[in-house]
Amino acid sequence: MKVTICGAGRTGHLNAVLFKQHQGLTVSVLTGAAAVANRWTSGDGVWCAEMPDGQVLSGRPDYVGTDPGEALTDTDLVIVTQPAHARPALLGDFARHLPRDRRVYAGAIPGFCGFDWLAAKTLSATDNVVIWGMKDVPHTAFDLVPGERVRMGGAKAQLFAALHRRETAASRAKLQAMLSRLYEAPVAMLQDYLEITLTPGNALMHPAVLYALIGPGAPWEDKPFDRPFCWWSDCPRAGAELLEDCDAENQAIRHAVESRLGIDLSSVKPLRQELIEAYGSQIEDDRTMYTLLRTNRAYAGIHAPLVPNPDGPGLVIDRASRAFHEDVAFGQSLLVELAARLEVATPAITKTYNWALNYHGGFTEGAPACLPINWPEEG
Repeated sequence: MKVTICGAGRTGHLNAVLFKQHQGLTVSVLTGAAAVANRWTSGDGVWCAEMPDGQVLSGRPDYVGTDPGEALTDTDLVIVTQPAHARPALLGDFARHLPRDRRVYAGAIPGFCGFDWLAAKTLSATDNVVIWGMKDVPHTAFDLVPGERVRMGGAKAQLFAALHRRETAASRAKLQAMLSRLYEAPVAMLQDYLEITLTPGNALMHPAVLYALIGPGAPWEDKPFDRPFCWWSDCPRAGAELLEDCDAENQAIRHAVESRLGIDLSSVKPLRQELIEAYGSQIEDDRTMYTLLRTNRAYAGIHAPLVPNPDGPGLVIDRASRAFHEDVAFGQSLLVELAARLEVATPAITKTYNWALNYHGGFTEGAPACLPINWPEEG
């Protein structure tokens, strides 16, 4: 089996190393970073990953490069790990390079931000492609040195995947078998892709914390940070409380979708329950959202996106971060649009979204562009 990973960031790098621990797998990595490709070509090509227990795994991907034709030749499974805002161009670029002589399973990890709708729209001319996504990353990863090494954080106890609702039961069984070969954690198949789209995650989490850090009346609204800051172990109480409000509104969207489409989305659980089930004993205190976020060992050491202050000393939030371009422009914007079409009030989500739009000031495209025009009547 050949697996093509699109993206050589933290998730892509870690997955490539883990996959190379299996016999009989060809692992290809498509990257937009020429420096990473050149390092693989000019050196020994071995990538490393440090496990939570300190063990170091290594593996050499069979290909690392910028040529989609080479990366996708004879591939069976495509895993897109690039952020949501990079996916429209990526899918458009590699569509003509996908094999046409076999079923190709093209999916995203994680599969949020309407990936199923985007892929169906972009790959409409390739009828041999099976579209899928995974609910969340199988493991957290951090401290990436591109093309060399990465550290693995917490691992999920169970993985969940779904297919576009157009796909068949046979494709569903095949995908489950392929993913079960790649990952140690058991893989469960969800009934509807909206279970991924509405699962609470970064589109709720990062904007809420950003608002509590630098939004109106926040401690760092008008001043730089004097030290690096961790998203979760340093999360302010106001951020955790705002996150709970946003999560409650996401549940209201879920219930409206269930009523409108007549489907069961009970797997879309409140965020705190999701995190407890995902990380279990890695959380020292799960009594509240605030204590859970600050004591989850799987989240320890994950830094907020800070860069040197261009106007003086200290650090400021990086406007180029995925927290804006993925989580706001694609994640939050889709939730806002879904809520509007379903006539669900989302004051907390909308407040953080509108603030982020004004604070950033540079978004040109977002996830609603891929949402079928007649959704929820068809989707």
